[in-house]
Amino acid sequence: MAFTETTTTGYGTRVGNSFKSIGTGFILLCAATALLWWNEGRAVKTAKMLEEAGSAFVEMPNPAKKDAALDGELVCGTAMATTEDSLSDGQFGIGAKAIALKRKVEYYQWIEHTSETKEDKLGGKEVTTTTYTYSKEWVSSPVESGQFKDPAYQKLNTVLTTYEDQEQWAENVAFGAYKLNESLIHSIRSSEAMTLAINEDLLAQLDKSAKTAYERFYGVKQQPTQPTQPTQNVVLSDSAKAVADSLQAVNDSINKAMANAENKKDLEYVHQAGNVLYFGRVPGSPEVGDVRVTFEKIVPAKVTVMAVVDGDTFKPFKAKNGKRFETLVMGKKTGDEIIEDAQDANSMWTWVLRILGIFLVVTALKMIFGFLSMILKVVPFLSSIMGFGIGIICWVIGVAWSLIIIAIAWIFYRPILGIILLAIAGFLVWVFAFKGKDKLKELAANAKAKAATQAAPVAPAEPAAPTPTNNPEV
Repeated sequence: MAFTETTTTGYGTRVGNSFKSIGTGFILLCAATALLWWNEGRAVKTAKMLEEAGSAFVEMPNPAKKDAALDGELVCGTAMATTEDSLSDGQFGIGAKAIALKRKVEYYQWIEHTSETKEDKLGGKEVTTTTYTYSKEWVSSPVESGQFKDPAYQKLNTVLTTYEDQEQWAENVAFGAYKLNESLIHSIRSSEAMTLAINEDLLAQLDKSAKTAYERFYGVKQQPTQPTQPTQNVVLSDSAKAVADSLQAVNDSINKAMANAENKKDLEYVHQAGNVLYFGRVPGSPEVGDVRVTFEKIVPAKVTVMAVVDGDTFKPFKAKNGKRFETLVMGKKTGDEIIEDAQDANSMWTWVLRILGIFLVVTALKMIFGFLSMILKVVPFLSSIMGFGIGIICWVIGVAWSLIIIAIAWIFYRPILGIILLAIAGFLVWVFAFKGKDKLKELAANAKAKAATQAAPVAPAEPAAPTPTNNPEV
C-alpha cells in the first residue's frame, strides 16, 4: 500500500529559490563548458596516440620465449595467463590456486521507492505530492528502515549476518615467459563459480549465530508441516493391500534418503548451493534479513596483450603527446583489431561526454533564466507559456554555445572541422536572432489583424425592397 505526503511551497519562497539558483547555474555553466573543452582535447589526443601506436606495434611471435630484441618495443602477443599463487578467504576458510578470488554479499531488504508530482496553484503556490512504495529486493548493503516515511514499514529490516565484498588478486601471473603487471592482471575477465568446501565446524558456528539473530528478530517459528489427510475406511483386497504397502515402503525409503542427504548438506539456517552460501531458513523463499554470499574465481585463460616490453614484464606505451596506452583483451586478437576497438571506444565516449556537456549547459541556462517564469507563477497558465519559451531559447543558445566551445577546442587540433562547427553555430544564432525576430513580427501582425477584425462593429442589414407582383388588384 502506498504512503503519500503532501507539502506546499509558498510563492515568495519559490521566487527566492529561483534567484538563488542563478549562482548555481553560472557555476554549472562553467563546469559544463570545461567538460566540453576537456573532452575534445582528450578525444583528439587519444586519437593521435592510437594512430601512433597503430603504426608502431609489432607482433610478438612467441611469448613463451624471451626475445631481447623486443625490449622497449610496443608488442601485441597472445598467450595463456597462468599463476601458481594460492589465494584464500580467511573468514570462510576456502581457497584456490587462481588469478583472483571474489566474494559478493547481498541482503534481502525492504526498499523504499519515491515518486513526486508537482502542481502549480493560483497565487504562485506549489503543491508537491510524494508517494512512497515499498518492495523486498536483494541489495548490496543493509538498508536502515528506521528512516522510512511510512511508519508501518519502519524498523522492519534486519540481517542475519554481515560481510564485506572482497577481491584478492594474485601478484605473480605469467604470460608465457613474461610476467603481467598489476594493471594488466586486473583486466583479466575469466570468472568461474567457486566450489565451496567450508569446514563443518565453521558452518555449525555460522548456523548458530544466524539462528540467534533470526529468533531475536522473528521469534521462534515452527517449520511448516504437511497437513494430515482425513482417515477414510477403504476396504482393499489382499493383493491391492500388498501393492500399496510395497509402494509406501519405497516412498518412505526415498524420503529418508533425501532427508539424510539434505542433513549432510545443509543446516537449519545455513545452506550451500553451488558457489552460494545462503543464510536463511528457506533459500527458495527468502525472508527479510536473509543473506547470500557468492564466491567466484578468475582462472587461467588465453589473453592478448598490447604493451611495451620492459625486461621480463610490460609497461604502458607513451605517445609523443604524453598519452599512455596498454591493454589486455580476452582471447586472441590482432594488433589492428585492438587499435580499431580502442578507436571505436574513444569515439563512443567522445559523443557520450558531448551530449552530457550540452545537456548540462542547457540545464545551467534554465537555472539562470528560470526566475522569469517563476515570477509569473501567480498565473500558472502564463508561467507555462513563459517557461516553454525560455526552454526553447535555452536549447538554442545552449547548443550554439556548446558548438562554439567544441569548435574552438578543435581549431587547436583540426582547424577545418573547427571552422565548420563555428559556421553551424553562427547559422543557429542568425536563425534565432533574425529569422526568429521576423517570424515573431509576422505572428504579432497576424494576431493584431485578427483582433481588429473581431473587434470591428457589424453594420445592420438594410430591409429588403418589396418584390413587385403582377397582381392587378394591388
